[in-house]
Amino acid sequence: MLKVVEKTKLWFGISLTLIAIGLIFFILNKGLNTGVDFSGGTVVRIELGEASKTADKAEIDNIINKYSTGTPSRTVNETQIEIQSNQLDNEKATELFNEIKEKYSLDDTALVDVKHIDASIGKETTRNALVALLVAALFMLIYIRFRFKDLKFGLAAIIALIHDVLITISLYAVLRISVNASFIAAILTIVGYSINDTIVIFDRIRENSKKLRGKTVAEIADISINESMRRSINTSLTTLLTITAVYIFVPSVREFSLPIIAGVIAGTYSSIFIASPLWVIFKNISKKKKVATA
Repeated sequence: MLKVVEKTKLWFGISLTLIAIGLIFFILNKGLNTGVDFSGGTVVRIELGEASKTADKAEIDNIINKYSTGTPSRTVNETQIEIQSNQLDNEKATELFNEIKEKYSLDDTALVDVKHIDASIGKETTRNALVALLVAALFMLIYIRFRFKDLKFGLAAIIALIHDVLITISLYAVLRISVNASFIAAILTIVGYSINDTIVIFDRIRENSKKLRGKTVAEIADISINESMRRSINTSLTTLLTITAVYIFVPSVREFSLPIIAGVIAGTYSSIFIASPLWVIFKNISKKKKVATA
């Protein structure tokens, strides 16, 4: 039997190290690589049509770099590309399109869309994202409190969710993934997946707490984790195979699928190695308080 609780410091140390690496990159890069959805800017979408079969992404990116430094193109589907930049105004966007049009013999209809996003909208998006996360966390805490009749389960679950979010943000910081609308969707998806995995293990802990009266809380947690581990890992592997296939074969959603891959791994890890040991810690603190009061 794997003794998870016994190695709590190791599991916490691994997580803190990964989060610290993300924090270092966050500081060095002066924040996350925010996309136009958050920082404001211009989105240009171009239909390459038949030219997409011979178009070289490196050549397109070199053209874009003349008008917006360090801004790569993004594949929307098999024939369309999208450029997101806070350096483009109407004039530069037109010049950029004309050069790509001339390079690949396109017509004027190839310019699918030019959209300008105000920075104030980005601030509102940020605020709404934070509100969505807080509301989700609050309802999860209420649900777990009433389901398990013990606030310690809820606190452990919420801290584990914060862990998953921080690990995902660390990935964004290290890989400089653009933070856009898909970031919000990815985070909320990860939170929902992770809490489901955690509840499965907590359910087993609750059942074993009634059956294994002579065991310590650490032993009950270890037994419960080992009984649930195979199911958790198998479920996560199935999900990972699906999301990895989407990442490989559907390039247009890679900004969404890559964080989901990291989030599923982090969620499985936190359910087993973070949430359950935290519950043991909170349980032991509660017992010590009762003893001291007595």
